[in-house]
Amino acid sequence: MNPLPHWIELLGLTSPWTYGVLFLAASLLLVWRLEALLDHGLEGTALATLVMPYCSGLGNLLFVWIVARQGGPAGEIAVNAVVNNATNLTLLLGLPALIWGLRLSAPAGDAPAKARGKRKKHAADADLPRRLNKLALLLTLTAALFFTGAVWALGRDGVIDLGDGLVLVGLFAFWQTVQAHDVLKHNARQRVAFNTFFYVDLALVLLSAWGLFTGIDWIVTWLGSLEGGFVSADNLGWLTGWLMVVPNALLAFYYAHRRRAEVVYASQVGDGHICIPLMIGLYALWQPVPLSAAMTQGLLVIAGAAVAHLGCVLLLGGLPRWLGALLIAAYGWFVWTGLVG
Repeated sequence: MNPLPHWIELLGLTSPWTYGVLFLAASLLLVWRLEALLDHGLEGTALATLVMPYCSGLGNLLFVWIVARQGGPAGEIAVNAVVNNATNLTLLLGLPALIWGLRLSAPAGDAPAKARGKRKKHAADADLPRRLNKLALLLTLTAALFFTGAVWALGRDGVIDLGDGLVLVGLFAFWQTVQAHDVLKHNARQRVAFNTFFYVDLALVLLSAWGLFTGIDWIVTWLGSLEGGFVSADNLGWLTGWLMVVPNALLAFYYAHRRRAEVVYASQVGDGHICIPLMIGLYALWQPVPLSAAMTQGLLVIAGAAVAHLGCVLLLGGLPRWLGALLIAAYGWFVWTGLVG
C-alpha cells in the first residue's frame, strides 16, 4: 500500500492541486537529476538514448498501468498518447519558435567553410558534435513519422487489437535495439566510472518515480469519479495528456530562452516514441484500444508536423517563426475538432 496519499490526507492537503503540484515537482526532479547523471559517469552511454525517453515518458507509461488496473476506458489510452505527441510537435515547438526562434545551425561567421588550412580543419572538428546531433534528430523525427504511420495504418478499422499491439511493441523493440547497437558501438572502448553522487541521483530518480505514480494514480481516480462538465471522466485522455506535457513545456521554454534549440527539439521529440507506439501497443496486449475519427485526424496532424520538422531541420537548420505560427494553428484545429467538432 502506498503511504504517501495517507500522509497527505493527514496534513489536510487532499485536493487536485496538491497532486498536480506533486506530479509536476516529481517530473522536474526526475529530468533534472537524470541530466545530472551525465556528469557522474554516464556521459556518452545509453542514458540519453535509451534511459531518458523512458523517464521523460514515465508518466504516460504509468497512466497505461493505472488505467488497466482500474479497468478504465481503453479509448482514453489512445487519446492520451495522441494529445501528448500532437502537443509536443506542434504547440510546444511552434510557440518557442514564434517567440525566440529555433535555429540549429551555427552562425554564418563560424561556419567551417570560412576557415582555411588548419583553421578549417579545427572548425570542422568543432562543428562535428552539432552535425551528429542534427543527424540524430533527423533519425528520431523519421522514426516518429514511421511509428505514427504504423498506428494510423493498423487503426484504420477503428481499433488497435492484440495483433496490432504485438506489431507496435515489436517495432518499438526493434528501434530500441538499433539505438542500443549504436550506443554500444560508440562506447565499446570506453570505461565508465560511477562516483558517490551517481547513486544519490539514482535514488532521487526513484523517489521521483514514486511521486509521479502517486500523483497520476490519485488524479486518474479523481477524474474517474466526476460526471458531467469538461473536467470529468469524459475527457480523461485529454486532461491527462495535457498534464503530462507540462514538464516538457517548461523544458522547451527554458532552453528556447537560452537559445538551445537542439535541447528544445530533443525534449519534445525524444519521448514521443513512448506514447506512439509503445503506450498504445502495450495496452492493446491487455484489451483492444478504440481509435476514434478525431484521434485518427490527430495522427495525421502528428505526421504532418514530423514532415515539416524534417524539412526544416534538413533544409533550413531550424524552425522559422512563420512555420511555428502554422503549427500552433494546426494544434488549435486539432483541439477544436477533437473536443467541439
